Amino acid sequence: MATAILQARMSSTRLPGKVMKPLAGRPMVERQIERLRRCATLDRLVVATSEEVSDDPLAAHLAAVGVEVYRGPLHDVLGRYAGCIAALGIDGDVVRLTADCPLADPEVIDACVRLRARLGVDYASNGRRRSYPRGLDVEAFTRKALLAAAAEADAPYDREHVTPYLYAPGSRFTQAELVQLYDESALRWTVDTPEDYAFVERVYAELYPLKPAFTSDDIRALPFRRLEADA
Repeated sequence: MATAILQARMSSTRLPGKVMKPLAGRPMVERQIERLRRCATLDRLVVATSEEVSDDPLAAHLAAVGVEVYRGPLHDVLGRYAGCIAALGIDGDVVRLTADCPLADPEVIDACVRLRARLGVDYASNGRRRSYPRGLDVEAFTRKALLAAAAEADAPYDREHVTPYLYAPGSRFTQAELVQLYDESALRWTVDTPEDYAFVERVYAELYPLKPAFTSDDIRALPFRRLEADA
């Protein structure tokens, strides 16, 4: 079992406030959490946001709907993760997710968590050798590895992006990659732009009313898709 730490902020530059934009009548971050709660390998979920005033509405809303929240530095997201782990007494595996992926796939997350555990590596992901759509990204790592990275990494890029120190060339941390048989790396299921949001909004409009727990295969079966080239 693992703890998911979902990083979220309101100050995204290309689509400000995106995590609170509505999908099927609720904020996007809530819809993503709804999907994450179907994961068999996650026994705890925390949203890690910043201490900035701009994130006050996000933190207040999540607390009001019963979601555990931790607040830390805005730009030192690695420090935010380490602070979250220490302050909330998180032990065991940690799963890093970002709150701009409301089509997150519970089965993919579970597969990544199980891969890390089965191989006994420090870090596993499905994004280093991408075969899944953007927006199904997941990283699983040990608490020990993440805290070591937080203590040692000093480059701004490593601090902002959380995990690069773990998989940098020559890293001492052991790694594994989750890869599927077919390449869907050109598909874009994340939300960074208004066009991305319009696509995800359409997916929810088509699928959610009749099947709230819709799957990635349900999305694949839709007569429309969003490619990286469209972005």
